[in-house]
Amino acid sequence: MSDSCDACGSAVEDALARTVRLSVDRSTVDEQRLCPGCFADWIDRYEREMQSDPDVTIDGENDIIVD
Repeated sequence: MSDSCDACGSAVEDALARTVRLSVDRSTVDEQRLCPGCFADWIDRYEREMQSDPDVTIDGENDIIVD
């Protein structure tokens, strides 16, 4: 079976596809099916973003905002 990559749209076989799933409190927030190249790009971006200090603010309603 072949579906398309959610990032670039190219066809990708099941054996090569990777699924990235973001869950918060056991509820799926986002799920993406990625080809090997887009998965490698996703991993690189994730590592870069996790190494940097996030911009965190607290608004007037005491909600935590992470940029």
